[in-house]
Amino acid sequence: MRPKPATFDKKKIVAENRRARFDYAIEQTFEAGIALTGTEVKSLRFGEGSIAESYAEVTHEEVWLVNSNIPEFSHGNRFNHEPKRPRKLLLHEREINKLHGAVAREGMTLVPLMVYFNTRGRAKVEIALAKGRKAHDKREAIKEREWKKEAGRLLRDRG
Repeated sequence: MRPKPATFDKKKIVAENRRARFDYAIEQTFEAGIALTGTEVKSLRFGEGSIAESYAEVTHEEVWLVNSNIPEFSHGNRFNHEPKRPRKLLLHEREINKLHGAVAREGMTLVPLMVYFNTRGRAKVEIALAKGRKAHDKREAIKEREWKKEAGRLLRDRG
């Protein structure tokens, strides 16, 4: 098995789910390709698209991105795409089995973090295996973020 890079090569970020990092404790991230039609790719290249309330699910040995919104392409014709259709995510079989096991056994969730184009021009989705946070965990995360901000401010002022 070839080692994966720590961060994926992201050239142009199209859509980001910033709320996911607050609502979920992220365990592991994966990079997946997306099966798109031509007008969907064109819409994404224009920077349109949203994954704010979307999620991924494993069904029949396949992973699907559900409830993501890629608006219709403005110059598209009658062959334009459906904006909220489920889109197939392209992963290796080993990765799919790992995701399926984690979701089934450990009650984890598949959350899309961002949609981007890599340096080769391919549309990719960064999905995360995550556990939902409770309200008190969220408050703890806010306190920690505020403390880091304050500590950085103090260090900058002193030194």
